[in-house]
Amino acid sequence: MKNRLINGKRFYLTIFNLIIFLGVGGCFSSSESSNNSTIQPTANQTSQASETQQQVKQVIVIEGLEHPWSMDWLPNGDMLITERPGRLRIVKNGELEPQPIQGVPEVLAVGQGGLLEVSVHPNFEENNYIYLTYASGTRNDNQTRIARAILEENRLRDLEVIFEVSPSKTGGQHFGSRLVWLEDGTFLASIGDGGNPPLTIDGELSRKQAQQLDSYLGKIIRLNDDGSIPENNPFVDQENANPAIWSYGHRNIQGLTVNKQNGEIWSTEHGSKGGDELNNIKAGGNYGWPVVTHSREYTGGEISDQRSLPGMVDPLEVWTPAIAPSGLTLYDGDQFTDWKGDLLAGGLVAREVIRIDLNEAGEIVGKYPIKFEQRVRDVSQGPDGFIYVLTDDRNGKLIRLEPINN
Repeated sequence: MKNRLINGKRFYLTIFNLIIFLGVGGCFSSSESSNNSTIQPTANQTSQASETQQQVKQVIVIEGLEHPWSMDWLPNGDMLITERPGRLRIVKNGELEPQPIQGVPEVLAVGQGGLLEVSVHPNFEENNYIYLTYASGTRNDNQTRIARAILEENRLRDLEVIFEVSPSKTGGQHFGSRLVWLEDGTFLASIGDGGNPPLTIDGELSRKQAQQLDSYLGKIIRLNDDGSIPENNPFVDQENANPAIWSYGHRNIQGLTVNKQNGEIWSTEHGSKGGDELNNIKAGGNYGWPVVTHSREYTGGEISDQRSLPGMVDPLEVWTPAIAPSGLTLYDGDQFTDWKGDLLAGGLVAREVIRIDLNEAGEIVGKYPIKFEQRVRDVSQGPDGFIYVLTDDRNGKLIRLEPINN
């Protein structure tokens, strides 16, 4: 009987480790979970968050994208879209160009990894730079990289890796990695914590890297546009701290945006089983993970019994059950008159965009979901003031939200 129990335990651990190793989603990572039992409205229909809120129409712009992850616009109005398997696409006049952009670096398209963020340099008209974040390496040795390249015609040239996360990790989980530009020309990038148990780094659970200032895992970093480190970063003069770190104690941020009016930085972060967070990011802040969390282990039980501690920043919002946060944007356009200054947060498992109504003090005064058929991977405000949404599927869609005037 004893041998039978031991063999059974070994079998369970082997299967568990195999699932984690392959980076499969489901119950082991909220960023890749699904919720097939949820009945969602069809696209090209009217959505209404509440009887008093502005009605919204969903217009499908493009279909047939393979797991799109991120979008951004060139000054001429063309849109760039990444597909996680490793393709960079361009949309001209509402039409998807048939040929992907050439010169994209090789990516590790495993689990949650692949080609992730695309971001256009604020001074693109002068330098033609675009930035990519992506998973690089092998299943047993990988990291998030940030690269920049010059976009000319339908090709990238002079591509250079300007930042590589250390230490490297194993598995296909928690690469981050959103990127947002600040007013001073620097940018922030989110980096995941390395992955779920039983994944380890140097004999400890990978997630513990989030509290270690000599590691870039579980952090937001701030860099100059060439990858060099700004002299006024919060830990630049602290011994045994990596100088690019802006904030720490994060699990896996996949929503990051800035309020251009006041410089406030907002993020949405994956919890484990529940405990997804909305945070207001401050330089040097410790956001708790995994010492302080509302999350629970996927296998059952608490990760920590602490929900708040001195010296650690509490989230403004916690979602349990998980929404599996994705793209995040702060609306400042003119198309949606009721939405100015509000956050729009994507949810993968929730299959929705949540409008988070903020007052002038930055406090949440309302939350209004807009439902979609597929998992929402990214949400962003276009140059035209409309909201654009990417859905995550083998037949992913680009959807434009338009107001319906009552």
